[in-house]
Amino acid sequence: MRKMITLPGIGGSGDAHWQSRWEQAEPGFNRFVPASWDEPDLDDWVQALERAVADSDEPPVLVAHSLACLLVAHWASRSTSPIAGAFLVSVPNPDGPAFPSAAVSFRSAPTAPLRFPSLIVASTDDPYGELTYIRQRAREWRSELVIAGALGHINASSGLADWPQGRGLLAAFCAGLASA
Repeated sequence: MRKMITLPGIGGSGDAHWQSRWEQAEPGFNRFVPASWDEPDLDDWVQALERAVADSDEPPVLVAHSLACLLVAHWASRSTSPIAGAFLVSVPNPDGPAFPSAAVSFRSAPTAPLRFPSLIVASTDDPYGELTYIRQRAREWRSELVIAGALGHINASSGLADWPQGRGLLAAFCAGLASA
């Protein structure tokens, strides 16, 4: 199995979140560790991601949720460290009314194409990112886009448990990386 780095959003991912469940089920999933989950600082999160990538013995796949999707774009504009690809779930709109004020440093997310393969997974009823915005990000970042249905913010509150649909999407994404 390919090495995975999980990147939760603000607040981290609790035990009921699919990211935490995937980490518990698979030893190849490792979580990056910023100084604070509740008071995210962009520079700190970028440095924590850089450390996590540097600690990997092979280019990992980034498995990001929510605010961490914006982190990936910021990190990619600053770093040349190799990664295999990025699986981006529930990209939030930093100019949307629900965007947390604690994450203001993440607001000006780069719009340049990402330098690695990426897949955005979106919900039709995500309160943090409307589909018009998500489609624009997918075009700008040159990311593939899967609209997974009405799943809210695709988090623990969505009642997805282990989110088998997401595991299938991640497996297909990784299989595509192997053939690229």
